[in-house]
Amino acid sequence: MGTPVNITLGSHVWVEDLELAWISGEVIEIKGTNAKIFTANGKTVVASISSIYPKDTEAPPAGVDDMTKLAYLHEPGVLHNLDCRFALNEIYTYTGNILIAVNPFQRLPHLYSVHMMEQYKGAAFGELSPHLFAVADTSYRAMINEARSQSILVSGESGAGKTETTKMLMRYLAFMGGRSDTEGRSVEQQVLESNPVLEAFGNAKTVKNNNSSRFGKFVEIQFDKRGKISGAAIRTYLLERSRVCQVSDPERNYHCFYMLCAAPPEEAKKFKVGDPRTFHYLNQTNCYEVSNVDDAREYIETRNAMDIVGIGQEAQDAIFRVVAAILHLGNVNFIKGEEADSSKLRDDKSRYHLQTAAELLMCNEKMMEDSLCKRVIVTPDGNITKPLDPESAASNRDALAKTVYSRLFDWIVDKINSSIGQDPNAKSLIGVLDIYGFESFKINSFEQLCINLTNEKLQQHFNQHVFKMEQEEYTREEINWSYVEFVDNQDVLDLIEKKPGGIIALLDEACMFPKSTHETFAQKMYQTYKGHKRFSKPKLAQTAFTVNHYAGDVTYSAEQFLDKNKDYVVAEHQALLDASKCSFVANLFPPLPEDASKQSKFSSIGTRFKQQLQALMETLNTTEPHYIRCVKPNAVLKPGIFENDNVLNQLRCGGVLEAIRISCAGYPTKRAFDEFLDRFVMLATDVPEGTDEKSACASICDKMGLKGYQIGKTKIFLRAGQMAELDARRTEVLAGATKLIQRQIRTYLTRKEFLGQKKATIYMQKLWRAQLARKLYQNMRREAASICIQKNIRAHRARKNYTKLQASATVIQTGLWAMSARNKHRHRRRTKAAIIVQREWRRHQAHEAYKQHKKATLALQCLWRAKVARKELKNLRMAARETGALKEAKDKLEKRVEELTWRLELEKHQKADLEEAKAQEIARLQNNLTELQEKLDEAYAAIIREKEAAKLAIEQAPPIIKEVPVVDNTQLELLNSQNNELEVEVAKLKGKIEEFEAKCSALESDSKASLTEAEDAKSKAIQFQEIIERLQTNLSNLESENQVLRQQALAASTSVEETGELNSLKDKVAILESENESLRRQTASAEKTIPPARVFTSEKVQNLENEHQIKVIQATKEPRNPINVLAKQGSLTDRQQESHEVLMKCLTDERRFDNDRSVAAWIVYKALLQWRLFEAEKTNIFDRIVHKIRSSIEKSQDDTRELAYWLTTSSTLLYLLQSTLKFSNTNNGASRRNRLSHATLFGRLVQGTQSSSVGLETSSGYSGMVGISNDQQMVEAKYPALLFKQHLAAYVEKTYGMIRDKLKKEIDPLLNLCIHAPRPTRARTLRDVTKSIHLTTIAKQQASYVQWQNIVNKLEHTLTFMAENHVPSMITRKLFHQVFSYINVQLFNSLLLRRECCSVSNGEYLKMGLHELEKWCLKADDEAARSPWDELQHIRQAVMFLVSHQKTQKSLDEIAKEIFPVLSIPQVYRIGTMFWDDKYGTQGLSPEVINQMRKLMAEDSANMTYPSFLLDVDSSIPFSVEDVSQSFHGGNISLSDVDPPPLLRQRSDFHFLFQTLPE
Repeated sequence: MGTPVNITLGSHVWVEDLELAWISGEVIEIKGTNAKIFTANGKTVVASISSIYPKDTEAPPAGVDDMTKLAYLHEPGVLHNLDCRFALNEIYTYTGNILIAVNPFQRLPHLYSVHMMEQYKGAAFGELSPHLFAVADTSYRAMINEARSQSILVSGESGAGKTETTKMLMRYLAFMGGRSDTEGRSVEQQVLESNPVLEAFGNAKTVKNNNSSRFGKFVEIQFDKRGKISGAAIRTYLLERSRVCQVSDPERNYHCFYMLCAAPPEEAKKFKVGDPRTFHYLNQTNCYEVSNVDDAREYIETRNAMDIVGIGQEAQDAIFRVVAAILHLGNVNFIKGEEADSSKLRDDKSRYHLQTAAELLMCNEKMMEDSLCKRVIVTPDGNITKPLDPESAASNRDALAKTVYSRLFDWIVDKINSSIGQDPNAKSLIGVLDIYGFESFKINSFEQLCINLTNEKLQQHFNQHVFKMEQEEYTREEINWSYVEFVDNQDVLDLIEKKPGGIIALLDEACMFPKSTHETFAQKMYQTYKGHKRFSKPKLAQTAFTVNHYAGDVTYSAEQFLDKNKDYVVAEHQALLDASKCSFVANLFPPLPEDASKQSKFSSIGTRFKQQLQALMETLNTTEPHYIRCVKPNAVLKPGIFENDNVLNQLRCGGVLEAIRISCAGYPTKRAFDEFLDRFVMLATDVPEGTDEKSACASICDKMGLKGYQIGKTKIFLRAGQMAELDARRTEVLAGATKLIQRQIRTYLTRKEFLGQKKATIYMQKLWRAQLARKLYQNMRREAASICIQKNIRAHRARKNYTKLQASATVIQTGLWAMSARNKHRHRRRTKAAIIVQREWRRHQAHEAYKQHKKATLALQCLWRAKVARKELKNLRMAARETGALKEAKDKLEKRVEELTWRLELEKHQKADLEEAKAQEIARLQNNLTELQEKLDEAYAAIIREKEAAKLAIEQAPPIIKEVPVVDNTQLELLNSQNNELEVEVAKLKGKIEEFEAKCSALESDSKASLTEAEDAKSKAIQFQEIIERLQTNLSNLESENQVLRQQALAASTSVEETGELNSLKDKVAILESENESLRRQTASAEKTIPPARVFTSEKVQNLENEHQIKVIQATKEPRNPINVLAKQGSLTDRQQESHEVLMKCLTDERRFDNDRSVAAWIVYKALLQWRLFEAEKTNIFDRIVHKIRSSIEKSQDDTRELAYWLTTSSTLLYLLQSTLKFSNTNNGASRRNRLSHATLFGRLVQGTQSSSVGLETSSGYSGMVGISNDQQMVEAKYPALLFKQHLAAYVEKTYGMIRDKLKKEIDPLLNLCIHAPRPTRARTLRDVTKSIHLTTIAKQQASYVQWQNIVNKLEHTLTFMAENHVPSMITRKLFHQVFSYINVQLFNSLLLRRECCSVSNGEYLKMGLHELEKWCLKADDEAARSPWDELQHIRQAVMFLVSHQKTQKSLDEIAKEIFPVLSIPQVYRIGTMFWDDKYGTQGLSPEVINQMRKLMAEDSANMTYPSFLLDVDSSIPFSVEDVSQSFHGGNISLSDVDPPPLLRQRSDFHFLFQTLPE
């Protein structure tokens, strides 16, 4: 990698470390060729200068996205850059055109969303952040543009993420080349969904990976001439067959075995499997489960995937029968037989497993036993049966298991390929190679040799490609590169695969000899390659050998080489399985040729693998390669851990360091002239003025004494070590300048401090003298003031005492007089108020008692009816699911509600009668009481009269007569008895009154509770009415659809003759007629089934409804002939045609506006309304209007002014239709019943509970009325008008979308220029570099102002066109909201995907551009242009962060609340980690904040809520038809103040335009 030079004291370097591989440090002492270094971990080490490398102290903390941009391209620099990026979750890094992918061991779904694919679609390679989508897009674009096949080579060790990377690559290729119109499963879907099947049968858990691919896979995705996927094929290489029989701890066998054991019980019973611990092929290891993997669920998903790729249920059962048979076959054990060197089954358990295996494979049990325990040898004299010993029988068993599994895997691959289908006419292809990486274990066998041979081949291809890329760059820059050396690894390839003489050739030769063993094979290699520089023999080894690969030395054990290289099928096994009754098993072993079926024939796995590898390399050589190197950061498979030694070893094995070595052999440092001058401009102080950049760079290099550098057309190429030499000289110059600046600054600061102290001293003296004088003067003033204050205070106290005494006397007198008056007035008011209160209270008690009783009764009745209605509503909702039941459900609900309202009114009357009866009873009792009282008074009066008469008689009697007392006892007793009876009656009346008062109080309390229930019932009754209206709307829609089909059927028949098509249309119309008639009959029957007692409507209403039903039924029963209908609906008269033509001409030519209204739209609406075309069943004027609008829009797709006019016209016309038309179907029974519903009891109830019944009535027929008075005349429109309204709404949305997309298209290239600050021009002189910083800044501002001003001009032009054509403000506002949102999304996403944009200078550049947009928004007169500024909040906050200071001092809460209140944590994390200060050299966010955000994102990822940090573009239509109607202000519609054009003034058929239409 080059020898470092110019290591001086204070240099920052990289030194080797046993724990961290490389560690940074600072040189503190140099002695000869050694240097003492103080490392970052606080240790002091001594190392040779030749073994240390310089460190770039100016490298960004977040690393660089392309390692060719590193100032020092060496091993520690590459490792440190990957570590920095991995710590920030930046898992992808470029090395030229090579992508390095570090496995994060956690879910990062935001990196692979569809939106992320959209960002990389068509983007230049290296323009956005490194990503595998960029590699896939580059290969796809190269295939389309160059018409040449491409290949993407994914490599890495087990667990590095190759399989997932391959899946994502195929996802992107499917995204770019997928077909949207494919029926069923597309090719790309089948390729993606074949992965679970191949992983189940070809993947296993290893030490390094839980889902390691134990085979190589090359996926060919074929494309047609349009770039669409037309076919695919999957090629597999070297399945690890030995794993079927031999598994080492803690690994597992292939996944399919464990899936089958975890299958559902019925499946496990069918295949006779169970616990995996009971099978020999699975219990050789203690690992039976994989964390976070459910084998039972994986089994179900694998079966589903098999269905998708075209493997039927029978074939699936056969596949898993073979898998189960292999497991049982492994449990067959042998012992010595009766004869010498023979074997037999060990016990009954082995016999059972043999029987089960034979049963599952559907072959003969005896033949299977013989094929395992015996071997038939074919000789010229005949066949000889040779028994096998137990060890040979077990090997024979394992050979059968491996052969069956290998044939099964090959069949699955062939089935997937045949299901996917290959395109023989494909123009090109993209191949994705998922191959095993370089492997080196403690014990390496034949599989590792083949794997490493593959990687040697690919490394040679890789080296040639890298060397080719270097040569292309050298040629492009026109430099001399003939002396660049290239190290090839062809000698290693010859050592392994050369024929004859290679290791594989020797292995095939040894396998041909029966007496060969692994010892003889090893000795043969020792003798053959004794002097080979790439081959060596370990000490004390008997069968091991070491090969020096490009990635390091690997020691192989030759003990199993011979057995693993043999791939023959035993003739007995072939005959056994070929005779299977299962066609699937028999097809796995097709009959061999006559000569081959007699005995076992040898076949070399190594040779066959070499042939496959050669075919793969030929395919790769015909394609343009792209490389992805996957890296596993740690061996524990956990996120956030970066092990330097592990990664460094993978970089060596993956060839990345080899590519760096190739680059270092040439010119590892390549810098553009302006970048080189920006870094080393201080070394060119004596270069003459006017020298251009190229000459200045050459002068700097010559001045520094550099040799061997090259000057290209746009770059300077430096040899290894020259960059360090320039940096060392640059450091010296900067150090000298720093010392000079420090000396001058210290002098300036010291003198400034002295002068400041002197000035401060003089000033302090002046202030002190002034302070003394002021103090003396203040004392004199205080003395004079104290005398004056004492005098005034004494006077004030005397005056205050007198005033206080006078006021007290006045207050006491006033208070006494006022108190006396108030007492008198209070007494009079209380007396009067008591009388009033008593009177009102007695009246209120009686009145409230009556009201509460009445309300309670009503509430109770309403509550019960609401309960019954809810049950009925539930039944109606159940019945409403069927279209035919909608009508019946609506009518039942309507009748039920009428019944409830009738009951409510009835109970009201009953309550009123009850109250009246109670009042009459009370009056009667009061009359009786009055009569009794009168009788009592009369009795008392009679007694008094009798007493007076007696007294008078006594007085008038002569005095001589002796007074004799006379007592009339009879009359007295009679009077007493009558008095007692009256008292009893009075007591009874008082008791009844008290009882009645108690009942009234109880009824009053009940009435209060019932009142609330009545209010609830009232609201529910209103809800019932709304439900009825919705049901009516649904029924109206259904009948409208029937009317649509009827109209289509009528329009489709253009011939008078009744052809077959006409007959079919007749049938359809007849069916629709019968369906409508059945609906109406069901409605009529439902209405008739209601008992008469529950109907509470007047006879007049019933008669009207009955008459209407009869008319409807008679109308539906009339036969309709489509031919007759078409004949009746012939062409219009010439007069009508002429009027229509004039109207069409007015629509296109009349471009005036009257009070912000389109005159053409209002005239067209008036004409249609006057001609009553909205109520016509059939007319073509609507189609002509729609066609005219469509043709005009299509002709003016690039004319915003024209589109704005048609947007205003169509929206105005839509508003008029929306405001004055109510749409209904042919059958008006539903709407008529709705209008008459208010004549019923329920209608009156709802009318009483709501403020306006007219609003309810109109809302049932039309839900979008805005600004129309209740007395506005509504026109009931037919189906053509309904279709016309829908077309208008569609063209309003289409025109809006065309204007919006055109504006986006215009500003999109400008946004691409505005996202990054323009670089200063390259044709600049050295003087411009060193002395014209201010002029450069002004030039940047002027260049940026032009781009931003162009955007502002585009916005201003669009706003002007919209205003000139009086587009509704709501539509204009929505348009600019979406456009500003698009600007926000494009700028923000570009900022997050380009690290060079996340700088301080670029933030200032964007801030200036956003300021231009803000100024335009503020100065705009239209509110629609001022409001969208808030849509830019994401990019505004991001720019605020870029230009803000002291970022390291802010906490996460401050950042989230003050700087980024809108941005999500992943977005803040992305900006914070990509930020770099190119202006002041300050740091970004603190490491604590970065760690906190990483923890939060890890928690979100664990909760499966990890959001994407990119924003989505909103391309929807942000308004509805109702919004369009609301955008027209003005209240009621006025059609009489529009001035018609001269063309229509002259025509008598348009005189109605001068008439006043009803408002």
